Amino acid sequence: MMQIDCPHCGPRAQVEFKYERTLDSVVTLNMSAQEAVQRLYARANPRGEDDELWRHGFGCRQWLVLRRHRVTHEIGSVTAFDPAVHL
Repeated sequence: MMQIDCPHCGPRAQVEFKYERTLDSVVTLNMSAQEAVQRLYARANPRGEDDELWRHGFGCRQWLVLRRHRVTHEIGSVTAFDPAVHL
């Protein structure tokens, strides 16, 4: 089990969190339909590090961005999600 260091609550067990999606698959309201379909259905599935969107469901209920290695599950960083920065 992974331990995730929530920037609001400190280190917590993975069971408190919910994986949502990779950050590059988030669709905003101002995107064209073609770009939205591309982001949702035609994304790369890289091996190695990727930015993922998680939610701390059993804690502060905040959205977080985890930089996680997809093979080893090693967490490189955890930051609070800010749409102005991350989208």
